[in-house]
Amino acid sequence: MSSNHRVQDFQEPALLIADGEKCSQKLVDELLAWGPFVLMLDGAVRFSSAYKIFPDAVLGDFDDHFDAKKFVNPEHTKIIEAPNQNKTDLEKGLDYLISLGIHSVNIIWANGQRTDHVLNNYSSYIKYKKDIQIAIIDDYCKSYFLPNEFKKYYPKGSKISLIPAWQAKQVCTSGLKYDLDDAHLELGQKTSSSNESAKDGFVQISFSEGNILLIECQD
Repeated sequence: MSSNHRVQDFQEPALLIADGEKCSQKLVDELLAWGPFVLMLDGAVRFSSAYKIFPDAVLGDFDDHFDAKKFVNPEHTKIIEAPNQNKTDLEKGLDYLISLGIHSVNIIWANGQRTDHVLNNYSSYIKYKKDIQIAIIDDYCKSYFLPNEFKKYYPKGSKISLIPAWQAKQVCTSGLKYDLDDAHLELGQKTSSSNESAKDGFVQISFSEGNILLIECQD
């Protein structure tokens, strides 16, 4: 963790490392470059040395009965036992970051491997989206659930998908190649997958109710 005062004040997103499919070392290094507060879930800590990650804290129920201290320096890493079986380790990790006053987090290693875990993770992101800003990042995509009013600058041709979870009403967009006008998006019925920004400029998205996952894709 950097000593930069902006990081100490949690003005930069924290980095939460889950235990799904691993991303490239390049992406890990990019996310660590700003010296974020790093929280690893217990299942991921085995890989901390291989990926040159020095977490500020490791959290979980440690149900595999391993000693996290074998993988990190306990003088610099806080070990947090969180045995609550009514929440996943990811949810307990988000609770912990919120308790520190952290307002945004980048999450890696949360996709791939077990599909049930991945889908449950995305359900958790919806639950927590009002309490902490969450971005899910892998080597191919950056994903996050949108507020009801959203505006962001994109270069022309940026790949953008809007996926409802599980539906979103009165969806309006501007700046996309295939704009939506008062659309009803619903899984199994209609999504806005593989859309793109029409030109260099701002893309605006609004909707009245529901949830929309925006996915910025790199082909």
